[in-house]
Amino acid sequence: MDDRTRIEIEAAAFRTLQAHLMEKRVDVQNIDMMNLAGFCRNCLARWMQEAANARGIAMTKEEARTLYYGMPYEDWKAQNQTEADAAKQAAFEVAFRENVGKG
Repeated sequence: MDDRTRIEIEAAAFRTLQAHLMEKRVDVQNIDMMNLAGFCRNCLARWMQEAANARGIAMTKEEARTLYYGMPYEDWKAQNQTEADAAKQAAFEVAFRENVGKG
């Protein structure tokens, strides 16, 4: 397989993952994804931002989130995010520290 075909296949798989999380499983909370898998939708947006920045394309955190979510992040949160209990928040602090770092 040539590099271009591999990249196109990887991009298609990413778009499928994004659509799955944004259309079929909006019920799955970011905090649950982070606690179980060590990444969430915001991580995917951040990875897009980092990839753009690495290629000399200026992209802010909010621009990346809007690109990923298809709307401003605050709008998506208002539509889909629920309150997390103290146990989930504590687990998130550990998962974030282990997988993302301090910020």
